[in-house]
Amino acid sequence: MLSLLTEHPLFCALILILLDLGLWRLISSRGSEWKLLVRVLIFTLFSVLLFNEGLNPMEPAPWADNVPLHLAATGLQIGWWLFGARTLTVLIGAVMMQRVGHTGRLLQDLLGAVIFLIAIIAALAYVLDLPVKGVLATSGALAIIVGLALQSTLSDVFSGIVLNTTKPYQLDDWISIDGTEGRVTDIDWRATRLQTSQGSMAVIPNSLAAKAKIINFSRPSNMFGVAVSVQVSPHARPNSVIDALERAMQGCRQLLDTPAPSVALKSSGSSGAEYEISGFVASMGEKRVVRNQLFDLAFRHLQASGVNLLSSDENNAPTNLSRPRALLDSSPIFSTLRQEEKETFSQNMTLQTFRAGETILAAGEVSDHLFIIESGVVTVTLTRHGTPFESGRMGPGEVIGEAGILSDTSVPATFAAKTFCAMYRIEKTYLKPCLDARHDISDAMKTLLDYRLHKAQSLTEDVPVVVPKKGFLQWLRNRA
Repeated sequence: MLSLLTEHPLFCALILILLDLGLWRLISSRGSEWKLLVRVLIFTLFSVLLFNEGLNPMEPAPWADNVPLHLAATGLQIGWWLFGARTLTVLIGAVMMQRVGHTGRLLQDLLGAVIFLIAIIAALAYVLDLPVKGVLATSGALAIIVGLALQSTLSDVFSGIVLNTTKPYQLDDWISIDGTEGRVTDIDWRATRLQTSQGSMAVIPNSLAAKAKIINFSRPSNMFGVAVSVQVSPHARPNSVIDALERAMQGCRQLLDTPAPSVALKSSGSSGAEYEISGFVASMGEKRVVRNQLFDLAFRHLQASGVNLLSSDENNAPTNLSRPRALLDSSPIFSTLRQEEKETFSQNMTLQTFRAGETILAAGEVSDHLFIIESGVVTVTLTRHGTPFESGRMGPGEVIGEAGILSDTSVPATFAAKTFCAMYRIEKTYLKPCLDARHDISDAMKTLLDYRLHKAQSLTEDVPVVVPKKGFLQWLRNRA
């Protein structure tokens, strides 16, 4: 091996270039740090071979009388400039990737193009000993011609540079450009690519994006607006509607406390009144879920207040039903009872109220009655490693205490009133014979209990700690 290096250094230099190209493709993208280290090492060996052989890339090749050897040496000298430019761009790209991430890719490409241009001009001046001024003048004229031919493309390129510099949006931001809404997946030389909520890809030229009205839903970070509008009868008292919608708002745990969500009257007329619940969530993916949940909660809390959503169809349901009777109709557990059974049930339901903060059923307590929430919001609290945390919230129509009714056991959750709550209580002595006779109701309650126990177990079990991986670049940054 040593004799090969001493007898054929130029051939070994060529082998190093081919080896670099091969290893760059063979090493996977996950080993980017190793790829970078290998490239720097090979470039260093390549430089040592050239300088030891007397080939200075700052001067023309010394063997003018030996044409084949002179051409080979000249090619290796030009290759040194290009190899060095590529190594430098890779190093700068790795550093910029750690600093600004993928959003700075356009600037990396532009800087890489400038470095390669400088390397080519240096190779022409030093290795080929050409008059650089004439080359620059010729290239300037060609640049003007090409610039006029690619005017629109250059407009996109420079607009992309402006967008990457001012950063009105970055990768993974949810934005709207002239009404086109989506998540930013790529920003390249020519265009910005958005993935819309329908899963399609929208390609917007950078020149259009730089002039358009841009709405960034991801700024400020971890705060995304969500709003739900409902229409009710114009005869419904506004105070009752607002109170019901505020309870619905408090029943949605995903809404951020700061900025505080709010309820407002948007419009009112002879055909109806429109109210809006608005607030913020922590991620864009929660918007659809929270919007659906808010609308369901608004419907339930309005119904509990005796207010129905506005509809073009008349409500054919009887209006003389008592509140306990109507609550049984809306309950997913007791809705299968026959009409006469519901009438009997409603006569054995006792109204009980709880103030905000008052405990309804403590963790570990075996209940001898079942509660059906008539109005208000109930908060559910679990404990993990001795620390209590809120695991959910409940609203009208939901039941509490099914574990004590079914199996004389308890659940590891504490149920407390978040707002003023009104509940109808059914004693176990009355309810137990009904469950023995109606297996459909008993099965529905067992399914509910199994779901709550499984959820409580999943929320209180230990979550494995993920140890972050450490690499070569991270080691260098820690010592910088």
